[in-house]
Amino acid sequence: PWSASGFGTKFANPATLPVGNSNGVAFNPSGDAIAVSHSSSPFVTAYPWSASGFGTKFANPATLPTGFSRGVSFSPSGDVIAVVHDTSPSVSAYPWSTSGFGVKFANPATLPSGIGFNVAFSPSGDAIAVATGSNPFVSAYPWSASGFGVKFANPATLPPFESYVVAFSPSGDAIAVAHLLSPNITAYPWSASGFGVKFANPAILPSSHGRGVSFSPSGDAIAVAHQSSPNITAYPWSASGFGVKFANPATLPTGDGYSVAFTER
Repeated sequence: PWSASGFGTKFANPATLPVGNSNGVAFNPSGDAIAVSHSSSPFVTAYPWSASGFGTKFANPATLPTGFSRGVSFSPSGDVIAVVHDTSPSVSAYPWSTSGFGVKFANPATLPSGIGFNVAFSPSGDAIAVATGSNPFVSAYPWSASGFGVKFANPATLPPFESYVVAFSPSGDAIAVAHLLSPNITAYPWSASGFGVKFANPAILPSSHGRGVSFSPSGDAIAVAHQSSPNITAYPWSASGFGVKFANPATLPTGDGYSVAFTER
């Protein structure tokens, strides 16, 4: 439980645990379900969620993700769940309801390339993006009730290497990717046409491999979790892109940064 006082007493573990190492977790927008992506079959596990904690595990999807799953995300309306994994097709998506997983959507006609590391829906739910381990390192598709649409054209300037996380801005007018190799964070305008011309890199780059990225709820800041000190770097964000880097926190995180999140208010 969480309150203004911080952590409450840990909820009881689910009766049926995820199998293997867990690599991602997401609540659906209505807060009545929680899903975990993990390293062993069935590769994604979901439970009802209530004030009492975990409910009885939902049945596995009829068609499982094909391998080690690294990330999971619900659509903004909560009617779809998407999972990224190590083996082709790299992303699997299912309808979601109070009954759990529906029949898997058809794979995209043009698959993401390589390992799927992270998946995100746009705020309006009309696009889905996948961060991957092989060129072009990020793939995006229109999304509708029919599932994946025709893949958007790759950005003209690609992320330089493996991409670990992709995030849309709250207004849906930008998309950012955290990745290996300098500049460690790459951002683009986003529209119904897909990727725009890459924003200029921040004047002061994150110090090493970008592992996580998040926009603030109001969309006026962006933060990157990365390897090597200071392990987290944040910037103002506007329609012009990155602003002048904020000062580092007085007390730094003590090791490699892998994920970053803002409060919801």
